[in-house]
Amino acid sequence: MATYLGTHGSKIQNYTTDPDNPNTGEVWYNDTSNALKFVYPNTAGAWATGNDINNPRTKIGGSATGGFTTAIIMGGEIPAPAGAQSVDTETYNGTNWTEVNNLNTKRILSGGAGTQTAGLAMGGEPSSDATELWNGTNWTSVNSLNRSEAYGVGTGTQTSALYIGGEPFTGATESWNGTNWTEVNDLNDPRRQLGGTGTAANTAAIVGGGNKPPNATVPNAENWNGSNWTEITDMNTGRKELGAAGTNTSALFYGGSPTPTATELWNGSSWVNQSSLNVGRSAGGQGGTSSSAIYAGSNPGPQVASEEWELGYPVGAWATGGSLNTARTNIANAGTQTSALGFGGDPAPTKAFTESYNGTNWTEVNDLNTGRNTMGGSGASNTAALCFGGTISPAVTEIWNGTNWVEVNDLNTGRLYLSGTGTTTASIAVGGEVPGGNSAATELWNGTNWTSVNSLNTARYAGATAGIQTSALTFGGANPPYAQTESWNGTNWTEVNDLSSAKQAMGAAGTSNTSALGFGGGPPATANTEQWNGTNWAEVADLSVARRQLGGAGTVAAALAFGGDVPPNSTSTEEWSGSSTVTKSVSTD
Repeated sequence: MATYLGTHGSKIQNYTTDPDNPNTGEVWYNDTSNALKFVYPNTAGAWATGNDINNPRTKIGGSATGGFTTAIIMGGEIPAPAGAQSVDTETYNGTNWTEVNNLNTKRILSGGAGTQTAGLAMGGEPSSDATELWNGTNWTSVNSLNRSEAYGVGTGTQTSALYIGGEPFTGATESWNGTNWTEVNDLNDPRRQLGGTGTAANTAAIVGGGNKPPNATVPNAENWNGSNWTEITDMNTGRKELGAAGTNTSALFYGGSPTPTATELWNGSSWVNQSSLNVGRSAGGQGGTSSSAIYAGSNPGPQVASEEWELGYPVGAWATGGSLNTARTNIANAGTQTSALGFGGDPAPTKAFTESYNGTNWTEVNDLNTGRNTMGGSGASNTAALCFGGTISPAVTEIWNGTNWVEVNDLNTGRLYLSGTGTTTASIAVGGEVPGGNSAATELWNGTNWTSVNSLNTARYAGATAGIQTSALTFGGANPPYAQTESWNGTNWTEVNDLSSAKQAMGAAGTSNTSALGFGGGPPATANTEQWNGTNWAEVADLSVARRQLGGAGTVAAALAFGGDVPPNSTSTEEWSGSSTVTKSVSTD
């Protein structure tokens, strides 16, 4: 068996006060408080972008009682012809959606239960008493519901399920034992378009929200104990056509109308607001657990987008840093959190101003030779940076040597509102605005010259770029605002999963195309921060000051955000710590 000494290379130390910067997992004894202590990382729930479903639709049935990697969605309403029902079925493995064999009966607004290897579809329109079993390959029609209704909700497993509520504003509940449906006791509050979940639904389920006569959206919640429904604490936000996942003691309810991004966690006694969905939606395919849930397709639309919920996502935090000396927007950037450079920007006469950050304070240093805004910037520190673009002809490039800016060879394509990343000997310049429209141009800098290489797939300006010359990520941009993200491998750009929401003029930090941070942007100015893990974007802690057209530097573990348009123009600087921790006492004497 491993010991603490063998794992960490030292015995547990005694301190009179807690150490200043303990490592995660380190244990020590505090002599003053007589407590054994350790630190662990903060985590919280977050929604991340998942891959798109294959067929856009809304009013979808779905379930995933084992988490989002076991999801199955079925039926729904397709775009054309308007209002048409679907038999499409898709399963999700946590990465991709796969089309599988269709339902036997077209339907919308159906209930769903079970998993992608043992599923159940019930109710819906137009054949609203139909029940089908899924064995992982095919759907089989089985005994029908006792009533013909849509707008109800299904909970449970393939062999132990409930179908609850529905049209027209009913509280009727039916219990499924794997063979037959039996009518059981009604809800206390008749309603339709409600959310519900439960893994052993004959004995334990929870429903919330919905629509009651006269078409009023409600926050009502009820718990099923196998015999009766009991009213419990109301949800914080009343809504209909919402998603749900989990059990009757640990449930997640999300989305819905009229508050389509709201997410709430039920802990068995109360509802706690969580991080919002990235894209507002209702009537999507849903299911999972309170720590691993899915929402796919939905209104408005029909949509193809999906989002994944993870409860244990590492939580970072923004803290206030030293302010810029001069408020400005459209500022370019280089460096790290403790060694950064901010240069150029609006309004005049700040277009040539340069400031250097040492991790505590900004200091004014020598100006750019050519004052400008909307340029790109790159560089490893406050002593080595590159400024390019922000002009059309000539397409000026300047290099910073720690003391002065020196003009070097121009870009091949002059443009405004471009982005870039890299070092003074190996940078990449991406996109921008040229006379007549958006640019997809990409150029590489070798320390002496710029070389035009393969273009972006989507021309855009005011995008953000993070990484290095051979491994970069560009995201967002205009016009209109884009959510598109593209990954650069040193030769080609490849489209990957979108930002959670379309934004332009963001700040960026990161070291590669698998590790990036995007923050701020607009319009209007936002405080949103999103983290890229190489596959998906997830919303993490917000900036303290919402803004766009800001500077950004550093990594996903230690980033810097400065300046920007709030409005008005800002001097604010914020420092990001990618993994905040909590100190906990194990025991006391």
